[in-house]
Amino acid sequence: MFQRVGAAVASGIRGIAAAIRARPRLFLAVTTAVFALDLFLPPVVLSLARKRVDYFTFNPWLSRLPEYLLSNEAPFGRKVESLLRLALFWFSADSPYGGVEWGYAVDTSDLLRFFFMSFLVGAYFTLWFYRRDQVRQQGWGSRISRQGGVVGALTSVLGLSTGPCSVMGCGAPVIPVIGLAFVGLSSGTLKLLAETSKIGTTVVLVAMTLGVAYFGWLVGATPGAKDSSPSA
Repeated sequence: MFQRVGAAVASGIRGIAAAIRARPRLFLAVTTAVFALDLFLPPVVLSLARKRVDYFTFNPWLSRLPEYLLSNEAPFGRKVESLLRLALFWFSADSPYGGVEWGYAVDTSDLLRFFFMSFLVGAYFTLWFYRRDQVRQQGWGSRISRQGGVVGALTSVLGLSTGPCSVMGCGAPVIPVIGLAFVGLSSGTLKLLAETSKIGTTVVLVAMTLGVAYFGWLVGATPGAKDSSPSA
């Protein structure tokens, strides 16, 4: 059983690698676009819906990060936990009444999630095009490929619209991107949005991971996967 699982995993990795090698520009374009949307969509929406962003900065404490990691100030496990929760940079807009109207911060765990989601979406669409070419070459038609592409597109949009982000001045520490434009919601509604966002993001990540794994296995298990190289 373990050998079959190992063979399936190896086939999936081989299929993903073959698709990315065949269409590197497509993979890079989709990955970069998704990462940019994950990173910049929330401050753009907040600027349009509430008040234009007027401040951006990297965390000044980052210059002390190497010193902290090499010191004996805390156990290694606590350092890792602190590193994952470390805010790397943030956008904000000042309130006309003083203080901060809103603020959008990206920490290390957010950035890792953005990278992972970007890779999944890029790999999914690269595999979809690669698999479509395989199906056409073998005369199987393209119905399955079209269906897979629609599922991938819907999942990608869902991931971008429900991805959580840290927001100050909204009444909740984390709310979904789609809820950023709403102002004056009750604390209970904001809490519900936060929990829904976390669950939705987990579902999207699992769905995309399974989709990429399945397409990778299909591509890797098809004879000639290493040699087929459609244009990007």
